Amino acid sequence: QVQLVESGGGLVQAGGSLRLSCAASRRTFSTYAMGWFRQAPGKEREFVAAITWSGGSTYYADSVKGRFTISRDNAKNTVYLEMNSLKPEDTAVYYCAAGGSIGIVQANPAYWGQGTQVTVSS
Repeated sequence: QVQLVESGGGLVQAGGSLRLSCAASRRTFSTYAMGWFRQAPGKEREFVAAITWSGGSTYYADSVKGRFTISRDNAKNTVYLEMNSLKPEDTAVYYCAAGGSIGIVQANPAYWGQGTQVTVSS
């Protein structure tokens, strides 16, 4: 079992930045691929970004490519999502997820965090 706890959400103006963090409970964190998803009101949860266990490869949704950066620190059991040039349409609850591979974490993560709210005002 892996417990994931997100933090760093909040209210920001359009064009601003936020950095989300996700702390994992297990020492085996470094063996998991990690991802971020988001769910806006009235919409389905969608993939945002993912990173391999080593941090060597990253993947992004087209809607955030060039604005968001996913990274991880395996020594701290933490994955980050740096969000720049935020838009009102980025408003959503952001969830951290873990999976055994980059494919699994994108399609059907094994573990989810509880989510953190990001609100971007225009």
